Amino acid sequence: QQPPSARPSGERLCSAEEATAGSGTYTRHGFIFSSLAGCLEKKGEESGLPVVSVVRDAESQLLPDVGAVVTCKICSINSRFAKVHILYVGSTPLKSTFRGTIRREDIRATEKDKVEVYKSFRPGDIVLAKVISLGDAQSNYLLSTAENELGVVVAHSEAGVQMVPVSWCEMQCPQTHTKDFRKVARVQPQFLQT
Repeated sequence: QQPPSARPSGERLCSAEEATAGSGTYTRHGFIFSSLAGCLEKKGEESGLPVVSVVRDAESQLLPDVGAVVTCKICSINSRFAKVHILYVGSTPLKSTFRGTIRREDIRATEKDKVEVYKSFRPGDIVLAKVISLGDAQSNYLLSTAENELGVVVAHSEAGVQMVPVSWCEMQCPQTHTKDFRKVARVQPQFLQT
């Protein structure tokens, strides 16, 4: 049972005319919603509208927020998108699994119309992506890998060996030397999950 002051994520807090969205909240269709589960705080501002923010309790679940870099695992792909499970937000492991979708047009920044999902990701790949919007009722986050730093960080070849990136669009199996297409991330060391 949540204490009465606790707010579930995605709850509509108030009209955007009554307050300014602070941390832990986002504005959509003229209303302010909580983007994480926690306690509501309203601070009066002399310059006008009070600021509404939601503060997470230490125990409560960390949620992927818009703009956050997440580590996810590809579950399934089709010609239009890849379905993923989000495993980490930044370097913090998530307690429960969140689902996400990377649409074909969000895979890379250039030549979006030429992107083929199966040449970018395969099921089982570990991918760095950025949250671009919160899905409907927490069910599905929209993710993007359109920056150089984002994309596949760990992939296994058909031989089951971890592949090595050879370019921004190919990885190679060190054992069989077979090359596979991937949307490869230019990994920054701080994101490497050991």
